[in-house]
Amino acid sequence: MKKSAFSLIAIILTLTIALLGCSQRPSGSSGASGDDSANTGQSADTGSGNSSASSGGGDKIRLSVYSTISETKNQEVMKSIAADFMKENPNIQVEFQFPGTEYENILKVKMAANDLPDVFDTHGWAKIRYGKYLADLRDEPWASQLTDSIKPVVTDSDGKVYALVMSEAKDGITYNADVLSKYGIEPPKTFDELMAAAQKIVTESKGEVSPFFMSGVDNGTIGGFLDQFATSAFISPATNEAQNFLDGKFDWNKWTPLAQDLLDLKNKGYLNKDFLTAKNSDMPQRFAQDKVAFVMGGPSFADDAYKVNPNVKIGYMPVPSMVAGDSENFSGGERYTMGAWKDGKHLAEAKKLIDFFAKPENMTKIANSTKLPAGLKGIEAKHEFSAYYDQFANVRVFPYFDRVYLPNGMWDVMCKTGTALLAGELSPADFSKKMKSEFERLRDQ
Repeated sequence: MKKSAFSLIAIILTLTIALLGCSQRPSGSSGASGDDSANTGQSADTGSGNSSASSGGGDKIRLSVYSTISETKNQEVMKSIAADFMKENPNIQVEFQFPGTEYENILKVKMAANDLPDVFDTHGWAKIRYGKYLADLRDEPWASQLTDSIKPVVTDSDGKVYALVMSEAKDGITYNADVLSKYGIEPPKTFDELMAAAQKIVTESKGEVSPFFMSGVDNGTIGGFLDQFATSAFISPATNEAQNFLDGKFDWNKWTPLAQDLLDLKNKGYLNKDFLTAKNSDMPQRFAQDKVAFVMGGPSFADDAYKVNPNVKIGYMPVPSMVAGDSENFSGGERYTMGAWKDGKHLAEAKKLIDFFAKPENMTKIANSTKLPAGLKGIEAKHEFSAYYDQFANVRVFPYFDRVYLPNGMWDVMCKTGTALLAGELSPADFSKKMKSEFERLRDQ
């Protein structure tokens, strides 16, 4: 089929998916950008209108770069690094796209058409989903410097390196330190302590403070709660259900208590009252106004909160344990990456761009902007959350639950079904039945 035909199909499929699709995993936390345009799928190019527009550079080589970064500030950092690259390489034009919540669906269409960007973010799926499309980067100068925690995630047994990991995910819970201090609460270490803290906040604030913020519109916040606490509930060595998931033998009746925990957040008044209609972009302002205590995930929204209240105190903690005798954990893996399409016409230039982003000074800029650990050793980032990463350096980091133990497509199932549960459309037991049926259907595909 000709490329133009593929493009037409891609447009039709993308529009269809945009109407039916589910929100993608939050970008390090709630996914809030403070700027709705970051998630519209509109172009965010460096030096030109969009990836198909004329660069005005004559015979310049044009590199298309797709990224999942949603926060405007972080997008600007990426574009500024690319601008520095273009100064050194005036024959290369770098053109960014930040499709927001449609990123995953667009990349799936592009894979089907075998027409991927020159450089693209693998957002947690470097090996499993995108592996056969990615060039081997093992010979690049930065490859030997991958951190010990991220190396197994983006390399295989043959030594292939699938992507540069600019930022490692280390998802726990971001909390409003002022709210916890006001109500005399220490950062919880167990789920029971977390729920006790939520009850105290609701009671003593007379419902003015929401212990948790969730969005049914951008329902990755709901999926994030389930995904992070599924690790605590099932993958902890204390429960040892990991192999049952991998073998397809998990008893899905055991999912019902976790679904009930989610529903309890609503029933006990622990969620923002407008949880079904609120947007992720609403959260930073409420957090900054001390109206929210806990946010599942990392503190990538911090700069948006500071715009509202420069003095807001933001803390960070691991995910509390759910099993007696167990300890806390983080969910981790790839956050922001750069991989090169192996069949791209400008593979050499794509690798050159990735090498430029891997320079220590550029990795430091990205780490300080995203407030996430870098994926390369020796990167000295200094920001307000560095001390927390140092404090919890020895806390276990498990891969995201859905990326390892659920078949492709189950993330959307968790998001949508969790939202339906909170909307009163089904029961926790119904949730478990849905998870079981979808797990078996998608696993067989």
